[in-house]
Amino acid sequence: MMLALFPLFFCLFSITSGATRSVSSRPAVVHVGAIFTFNSTIGRVAKVAIDAAKQDVNSDPTVLRGTRLDITMRNTNCSGFFGMMEALQFMETDTVAIVGPQCSTIAHVISHLANELHVPLLSFSATDPTLTALEYPYFVRTSQSDLFQMAAIAKIVDYYQWRQVIAIYVDDDNGRNGVAALGDKLAERRCMLSYKARLSPVATRSDVTDLLVKVALMESRVIVLHSNQDYGPMILSVAHYLDMMTNGYVWIATDWLSSLLDSKAPLASDTMDTMQGVLTLRQHTADSKRKSNFISRWSNLTKEEDDGNFRLHSYGLYAYDTVWMLAKAIDAFFDDRGIISFSNDSKLHDIQGGTLHLEAMSVFNGGQLLLEKVQNTNFAGLTGVLRYDSDGNLIHPAYDIINVIGTGSRTIGYWSNYSGLSIVPPETLYSKPANASPANDLLYSVIWPGETTTKPRGWVFPNNGKELKIVVPNRVSYQEFVSKSPHTGIVKGYCIDVFTAAVNLLPYAVPFKLIPFGNGHANPSYGELVNMVATGVFDAAVGDIAIVTNRTKIVDFTQPYIESGLVILAPIRKYKSSAWAFLQPFTLEMWCVTGFFFMVIGSVVWILEHRMNDEFRGPPRQQVATVFWFSFSTLFFAHRENTVSTLGRGVLIIWLFVVLIIQSSYTASLTSILTVQQLSSPIKGIDSLIASDEHIGFQVGSFAENYMVEELSIPRSRLKALGSREEYAKALELGPDNGGVAAIVDERAYVELFLSTNCNFAIVGSEFTKSGWGFVFPRDSPLAVDMSTAILTLSENGDLQRIHDKWLTRAACISETDEIDSQRLQLSSFWGLFLICGTSCFLALLIYLILVLRQYIKHAPVDKHDSSSGQTPRSGFSLQKFFSFASGKEEDVRSRSKQGEMQKPTINATVDVET
Repeated sequence: MMLALFPLFFCLFSITSGATRSVSSRPAVVHVGAIFTFNSTIGRVAKVAIDAAKQDVNSDPTVLRGTRLDITMRNTNCSGFFGMMEALQFMETDTVAIVGPQCSTIAHVISHLANELHVPLLSFSATDPTLTALEYPYFVRTSQSDLFQMAAIAKIVDYYQWRQVIAIYVDDDNGRNGVAALGDKLAERRCMLSYKARLSPVATRSDVTDLLVKVALMESRVIVLHSNQDYGPMILSVAHYLDMMTNGYVWIATDWLSSLLDSKAPLASDTMDTMQGVLTLRQHTADSKRKSNFISRWSNLTKEEDDGNFRLHSYGLYAYDTVWMLAKAIDAFFDDRGIISFSNDSKLHDIQGGTLHLEAMSVFNGGQLLLEKVQNTNFAGLTGVLRYDSDGNLIHPAYDIINVIGTGSRTIGYWSNYSGLSIVPPETLYSKPANASPANDLLYSVIWPGETTTKPRGWVFPNNGKELKIVVPNRVSYQEFVSKSPHTGIVKGYCIDVFTAAVNLLPYAVPFKLIPFGNGHANPSYGELVNMVATGVFDAAVGDIAIVTNRTKIVDFTQPYIESGLVILAPIRKYKSSAWAFLQPFTLEMWCVTGFFFMVIGSVVWILEHRMNDEFRGPPRQQVATVFWFSFSTLFFAHRENTVSTLGRGVLIIWLFVVLIIQSSYTASLTSILTVQQLSSPIKGIDSLIASDEHIGFQVGSFAENYMVEELSIPRSRLKALGSREEYAKALELGPDNGGVAAIVDERAYVELFLSTNCNFAIVGSEFTKSGWGFVFPRDSPLAVDMSTAILTLSENGDLQRIHDKWLTRAACISETDEIDSQRLQLSSFWGLFLICGTSCFLALLIYLILVLRQYIKHAPVDKHDSSSGQTPRSGFSLQKFFSFASGKEEDVRSRSKQGEMQKPTINATVDVET
């Protein structure tokens, strides 16, 4: 029963599925199409390479294993219309894939057809980056995308530190999309396309001349030529005629030029003369034995061609590998039980009328499976390892970088997305960790246009007679920096002199016109001034313009020509030294503790010594005096008492070390107090200023206002705008309680100029921002780089300092002699010490005098005359006797006194006898 129903099911399947043509799982022949331009530089080589690959595949029984690959080639003449017609004819036959097309323009057209009929397109030369979009799932590029070629060019531009590039291209799909990719890659490296010079696909030599004349008047001298073999040589020829292949120019051609040189070299001498010094790229193919063998076969393969005088280039190698890639994919397709079958497209059958016979075209039912096998390719071909990444691009994209010189060319290095620029082949670096750091980039020397090895600057000032419109702030205060004369209108100042001196150092003339900005009554807004440069209203800005973060996001600054961070200006009072300045190094607690420890150490040493040391023994009064003397004499290391106990010596050594530290610290602190000018201010720095709630001044137009509000979170209500030096001084003198300010936040350059004539104020705290002033140019302006170099030159040769001295050096508040005098030690700092010393001396003398008088009265000598005459001795006061008594030794006085007492009874007895 089931066997009887099987034919019925087969018929029903055939009816429901439409007219379907199928062949066995491994047919005898697989039909493949190939469309490209036979007589082009690429097509001529590709035709031979594809034929050779077909023969090699069919002669290898291990590839298709009994199936023969049939490739039918058709000529499109690089025409989108003919390319579409040829593709339509292939679709009428049982074609499973198409090798090609050669041109990206045709690829865009027939990719839609391939999508509908499920026929994979394997192109070895359509390098338009947009063809890998999801819009074209059946397009497979078997060579490198121009996306990587443009990345290589951007890397070269960045390596030589150029910033602006002009692109000349043919205005077709390949040219437009390739240049768009170049712009993206340049932007990633902070470079830019300054101009896109497009040529019509049917441009004449006159059109090329007109375009290049326009390019020659532009600033950039780095030109990328993205063309083809038809227009590229003509463009270079016209450039040579217009002297655009001379010193200063940089020409970088895409791989069309390397293909031309590889295929037709040596070119005619007059043709080679038009491209001397040009850099070009070539798709890198790793050296291998298979590649060498194929190259050795090439002369035999081209014998049968009408024009056999052409050589192999990289696109020929990729064309050969494309056939092998397709053959291996078809073999994998059969291994996966794929069947080559075609069915009619119902959508085409719905189109009625006409004679195009669209119904003859059929859908390849196994197209999706074959596409997957192609995308899963992984084998080693003539060009290296062929394997696709997730984006549909071949892995390890790489290019040779070639310098055209003499009658040929030489390789100056390589680029790959794995290792950047290098002078070693990329395949030798794949075994090492990926490293595309700019620090590792290296190329051999280049002979540039004009036969020079000196790297071109890459740009010139445009020779179109246009002056640079340079805006300068019309300042009201601090006009030493920049100001406009009210009578002559001439702009002058420190900033203007620096700019003029820098411009004079440039190796080219820069015509410019200074345009003041501001109403002349208040300082202008510097933020607005910078914005006008960013928006193109002015070409540059010159003045006292601070380099701050938010400005660097929209413009480029030169090297700073003066350092000027934010500082705090506050009123100060000079500290006057007092008579008791010598007490200030120590606090009261320190003095008390120090004195206490002197007593403690004296007592401890006495306790440790008095039992064994006679110098610490004696009457109680003597011992107390010894303790006091010993302890305080250690302050000067002048103690005479010896210590004999081990404990006493240990305590004394430690104490002497402490005394040494205290004495040294005291000396250093006192020296600082007496020699350094002391200033005092209630504002100690930015932290104390933020913590207070007092008003703060700032200069009109300065970035300090926004900085304090946005960065320091100071309420705007606390800020007060000040417009001149007089307002600065008045506001600080009034203070915050009388309508003034507690301090002013401004840039150091202004504050230093203010302080040169105002001595009652000073900078308090440290500089809390680090910045400087620079000249403003639009983003990526090469003039900014050259001006920075000129500013550094001015700094090195001393001209920058001389300009500074001319405008900003002013007489100080005090003369140099007064400054020295202020650092000398005055009597007022020491009279307290002299008073103590004098008082102690006076008291000591007074006490001594009292004691001597007491001794004199008690031990006064007796008058010998009175004694001999029998009269009572008298001891009356006599100044002469007193001085004689005082000059005598105390022990002699005491001994005479004792003798007198002994003689006194004898005298009295004699008197009684006589009586």
